[in-house]
Amino acid sequence: MFTRRVAVVGTGYVGLTTGACLASLGHQVVCADIDTAKVERLRRGVVDIVEPGLAELVTEQVSAGRLSFVVGAANAVSEGFPGESGSGELDAEIVFLCLPTPMGVGGVADLRAVEAVVEETRELLAAGTVVVNKSTVPVGTAGRTAELLDRADVSVVSNPEFLREGSAVHDFLNPDRIVVGCDTAEAAERVAALYARLGAPTVLTDAASAELMKYAANCFLAMKLSYVNAMAELCERVGADIGDVTEGIGYDRRIGQAFLSPGPGWGGSCLPKDTHALLQVADAADFEFRLLRATIDTNTRQRQRIVDKVRHAVTGRRTGSLTRVRLGLLGLTFKAGTDDLRDSPALAIAALLRQAGADLVGYDPALVPDPSNPDKIAADEVDGVPLVSDPMEAAQGAEALVVLTEWPVFRTLDWVAIAGAMKQPIVVDTRNLLDPATLRRAGLTGIGLGRREA
Repeated sequence: MFTRRVAVVGTGYVGLTTGACLASLGHQVVCADIDTAKVERLRRGVVDIVEPGLAELVTEQVSAGRLSFVVGAANAVSEGFPGESGSGELDAEIVFLCLPTPMGVGGVADLRAVEAVVEETRELLAAGTVVVNKSTVPVGTAGRTAELLDRADVSVVSNPEFLREGSAVHDFLNPDRIVVGCDTAEAAERVAALYARLGAPTVLTDAASAELMKYAANCFLAMKLSYVNAMAELCERVGADIGDVTEGIGYDRRIGQAFLSPGPGWGGSCLPKDTHALLQVADAADFEFRLLRATIDTNTRQRQRIVDKVRHAVTGRRTGSLTRVRLGLLGLTFKAGTDDLRDSPALAIAALLRQAGADLVGYDPALVPDPSNPDKIAADEVDGVPLVSDPMEAAQGAEALVVLTEWPVFRTLDWVAIAGAMKQPIVVDTRNLLDPATLRRAGLTGIGLGRREA
């Protein structure tokens, strides 16, 4: 027997993961999207998103009859659930809004998709329905949603997600905490009860605190990443090793090991827009958030630092010319385990290298044809970077290879063969992913971030 009837509007990373995972917890879930072709693919079990375990979970829950897909929010919230007779007779009890909230003008989150769905479904919601903002939204959005609904018999709850792309299913089913914000205790408890089987700590608070909590978490992680990148640069200047430094401080339980790996800068669909959105919140409150501004500035500077490192590696001078220099880029997605290119630091660095005159070619495991998914069409290029289907093609004639995404498969490449294909045997490893000794044995010069010269 199903515990709750849940509608999920939006089938992106958050929406599809939320729908499939809630179904796996025993709820009856209907997911809605405006893309008819996408809905048809999902009904067939075809998941376009590269996310470990998600396609299997969707297929499993569709087969079990707990998960279905419809076109349009209206069809999901109103009479989309079978009653005891098996006919579609029942409305959704809880409606999750899992919609895109991209960065708009001036860094403010764009809520037009959320507001459009609220307008579409306002008159269709049954009395007693709980509307849940799952999307990352500015402080005050729950109140704004309630105003747009103008329904005293419908409650609005903030229930932010804390999912990492590449491990979203695991994170949903093994949460550090569940956060539920609402000024009505009964509505908050109904939403919290959806997750009861997970046994996670639950924070019940007001909507504004829940909304701010999401930004606070992501911006803290961004600060941690910018900090470790600054420390890696300092290590290079004083002859220390960032690996040893982060290992030492990571054992401190107040700091922890997570988010202590230097890299080409942070990006993706969350951290860039959330840091800018929190700055907007601070500005509106007449608070100068200098620490957060420094975090963003440090991240922007990191991209140019990588370009300078590549320039120095290839030419021997930090001011050397990269004009017509062929560079192979390994990894273009913003992190391993996903095909997401949104605000990818790899693409930002590629743009700077291209501006400097370099000839680029890129390879990424998530951007090649997938035999198991005939619906996926591999692109020929991404943001002006021609794509190849094999790392050896990226290495052919290159004056350097630049590792930009931490795909584990790069560790096991035939580096001897790669060295033989290159014009200059140089690898700039912006993720400190590769074993320097392995590169040396292959005849390659490996250059990482914050590493002590061997």
